[in-house]
Amino acid sequence: MSNSYYVYILASKRNGTIYTGVTNNLLNRLYSHKNKLLKGFSSRYNVNRLVFFEETGDIFSAIEREKEIKGWRRSKKLRLIESTNPTWKDLSEGWFN
Repeated sequence: MSNSYYVYILASKRNGTIYTGVTNNLLNRLYSHKNKLLKGFSSRYNVNRLVFFEETGDIFSAIEREKEIKGWRRSKKLRLIESTNPTWKDLSEGWFN
């Protein structure tokens, strides 16, 4: 049985507030963020645009990567986002239509 784990970055808008998280179900987690079902930082600051994600098959690697990204300076996080998503498009656009 293969599992997928995701490290993801959400943003409130381009160059706005960002949030980094980890999950084994990206679709459900995004639904929860977008509908403010998760109380806390992301709902308080309206951080619900998926601007970056990576997939791995190992939960320990995912958690380690999340910690690594969270430890970076903001400028490095912005470069990571823009390396794959230069326009800060919401990568989950159309997932919930």
